[in-house]
Amino acid sequence: MTEKFAVRAALSTTPAYVPGKPPQPVDGIESYKLSSNENHLPPLPGVPAAIAEAAQNPAHYADPAVTALTAKLSAHLDVPAERLLFSAGASEMLSALANITLEAGVEVVYPWPSFEMYPQIASLRGATHRRIGLTADFRHDLAVMADAITEDTRLVLLCSPNNPTGAAIRTPEFEEFMARVPRNIIVVLDEAYREFCTDAEAVDGLAALADHPNLVLVRTFSKAHGLAGLRVGYAIADPEIILELRKAVLPFSVTAPAQAAARESLARVSEVEVRAKQIALTRDELIAGLRAQGWDVPDSHGNYVWLPLHARSGDFEQACLAAGIAVRNLQDGVRISIGPDASMDRVLDIAAEFRSRFH
Repeated sequence: MTEKFAVRAALSTTPAYVPGKPPQPVDGIESYKLSSNENHLPPLPGVPAAIAEAAQNPAHYADPAVTALTAKLSAHLDVPAERLLFSAGASEMLSALANITLEAGVEVVYPWPSFEMYPQIASLRGATHRRIGLTADFRHDLAVMADAITEDTRLVLLCSPNNPTGAAIRTPEFEEFMARVPRNIIVVLDEAYREFCTDAEAVDGLAALADHPNLVLVRTFSKAHGLAGLRVGYAIADPEIILELRKAVLPFSVTAPAQAAARESLARVSEVEVRAKQIALTRDELIAGLRAQGWDVPDSHGNYVWLPLHARSGDFEQACLAAGIAVRNLQDGVRISIGPDASMDRVLDIAAEFRSRFH
């Protein structure tokens, strides 16, 4: 009998990240991938040219310090450069944060359902999960999350807007929560979808940093900037935390084309913001259309909509696939990314037909 390979015991309880499914080809109609929260709009003018120019000599390493992009982002956010650190997408930064805080015998507190990578990074480091369910209206239950913090807690993960349910954390509840968190525990505010947020009460992570030195903001160029395929994420934090994160982020992980594309996109940030609001408007129209059919859909502030279908999630996913639409089945519900108008119309048609069969 073949011996098992010698790997870490933690792997036996670590879930692998499962990416969103591609759509099935259906004769006679265009298929749409609405399973990965990608930005469906075409690249910003100037971005493809910047990528091409930076990729002319792939034999050279990228700038490991991401110097030019760091300087531009520092000026844009009015944040000192020593408070910024780039990574290959927000996912690498989340992994780095786990690496500097988690190990066997310590605990991580996070909401659920939320970003699927949270349980993965916790399990891989052997940490104990404190997985806290959302409220009845699909929001972070911050009071219960605060109650779950113990002397063994080393990391708290928050997601605003929450992926996949869409709710944004509001300033009063955030401040109440942070007042209960010991100052030596790192709290991560994952703001991957912040540009799509239209909740006037949503916490401003950048403003909150001044009062909470244990807060780390994790942001990305993947979503609103439309650079998901290039992997550009970053953290904003106290310089001492950034110093530790530098030990955990892989060198040269942000490629030269990725850095060039992010610089060009940052130079066009007003256009990015306009496009994000256009996507948010389409999102709100989809929510209104679903509610008009009788669906109980929570407000969303990301570039996606959450349908809490529970046991019917798989059936709805299959109905979408049969109609050339790929959505994200997360078992408790289905997340639908915002796409072109034609794809949104088809989702409404699928939802109406599905509701007539199962309600």
